[in-house]
Amino acid sequence: MKNNPALQNCEVFINNQGSLFKLTEDEYDIIREVIDNKNIITEKLLQSSNIKTYKFVEDIDKPFISETDFLQTVALLKRKKNIILQGPPGVGKTFIARKLAYEIMKEVKDANIEMVQFHQSYSYEDFIQGLRPTQKGGFDLKDGIFYLFCQRALAHPDRPFFFIIDEINRGNLSKIFGELMMLIEADKRGEKFALKLTYAEDEDDLFYVPENLYIIGTMNTADRSLAIVDYALRRRFAFVTLQPDYGDNFRSFLLAKGLSGSLVDHICSTVVKTNDKIKADINLGEGFQIGHSYFCMFNSGQDEGKWWNEIIGFELKPLLEEIWFDDSSKVNETMKTLFR
Repeated sequence: MKNNPALQNCEVFINNQGSLFKLTEDEYDIIREVIDNKNIITEKLLQSSNIKTYKFVEDIDKPFISETDFLQTVALLKRKKNIILQGPPGVGKTFIARKLAYEIMKEVKDANIEMVQFHQSYSYEDFIQGLRPTQKGGFDLKDGIFYLFCQRALAHPDRPFFFIIDEINRGNLSKIFGELMMLIEADKRGEKFALKLTYAEDEDDLFYVPENLYIIGTMNTADRSLAIVDYALRRRFAFVTLQPDYGDNFRSFLLAKGLSGSLVDHICSTVVKTNDKIKADINLGEGFQIGHSYFCMFNSGQDEGKWWNEIIGFELKPLLEEIWFDDSSKVNETMKTLFR
């Protein structure tokens, strides 16, 4: 805290004798923020005191992805340090992101994972560092969520840390990442490549991304309104495409949930046919398929017919109307197929 320009004249550091000191309102806010951040870290560490070991092959709640593909993605993340899981909605991108982190850590340890969701208003100041107004009309330099997470990773260089960015292509990526565009590269990690940040006031105040930090982004391929990832950022990430899975593991999952065999057969056959139609559409393709996660929330004891009709009417129909917004006949034809 002594290096913070806003605390240079703070009585606590000028004369640290005694126990009573005068603080300005701004000094109090800065010190309070540091204490709050420390408390958050301590709380997460306490929550993780009962660590569960993790292996994908032993996971009874594993995602619908083959062991080969999963372990290949783990190896890719270790090498590249930055990956983006892309695919249609409902294929479990965020769920798999956490499982990748657990596999590398060899334990379920959420204290080493941070997650944020990008949106159009998200900025460099939110992510890295920026000036924020104070109650007195001035401005203070505030560290963003990624900057603070990097400090946590730096404090424990022997442990892996994972930063998950949900809906990464919803934000203005070049604007949000700024000089991080270079620093996140696998071969540009560490103190050797430290840079002065945009808002840094001290020439010696340099920043770098630690080698033990991994970035996992998720990207929805079915949203036409989202920005295309620019080539500069695309080069720094490896892209893994996830597909809907209606195979044997998914069938077994639904049966274990309590659904009847006839409905499970109907779900898998009709949705696969619908996805085939979507993939064959020249204006759509694989990125617009219906993901399996739409059908994972059945609770034993529910009326399965009512449950299925609600999913069709209130989740799948709006989705189909969106992707075939210019052809209602395809929507109506598909809806007839889906209803039992």
